[in-house]
Amino acid sequence: MERDASPLVILEEIFPGDTNAYGTAFGGKILALMDRAAGLAASRFAHSNFVTVSLDALKFKAPVRQGEIAEVRAKVVYTSNHTCGVDVRVYAVDKRQWEHLPCCRGTFFMVAIGPDNQPIAVPKLNPITDHEKAQWSDARAIHQSMITNRKEAS
Repeated sequence: MERDASPLVILEEIFPGDTNAYGTAFGGKILALMDRAAGLAASRFAHSNFVTVSLDALKFKAPVRQGEIAEVRAKVVYTSNHTCGVDVRVYAVDKRQWEHLPCCRGTFFMVAIGPDNQPIAVPKLNPITDHEKAQWSDARAIHQSMITNRKEAS
């Protein structure tokens, strides 16, 4: 069974019901799109069901405005025993020129679950290029930090 770690892309037009009083997409709308894309990218890679366990700090750089398209790109960049780390980026796309303005980025950590809702193993991601190895290393550091913080908080 082939493991597809290529970027997964979701396009969604932003309508008035998706926006705040300033005509920009609600942050929760963008987060929901990012979470959906992360889960789909992990599922396509590992052929399993996934739930979100955590996400790295997220900063909104620019809004997606009403009438624009939110382009969400998700790519599995890291794996551990039960977890896929997914790099998710959002761009605002103007439909007239199709220029991409970076809006936000985050790393989502998704855990594979079996029919009993318990964690199951995921296949190992094998980064090849220097860029992929750097992404894997960055995501691993974030994941390890989150695990350490979780243990210290208990």
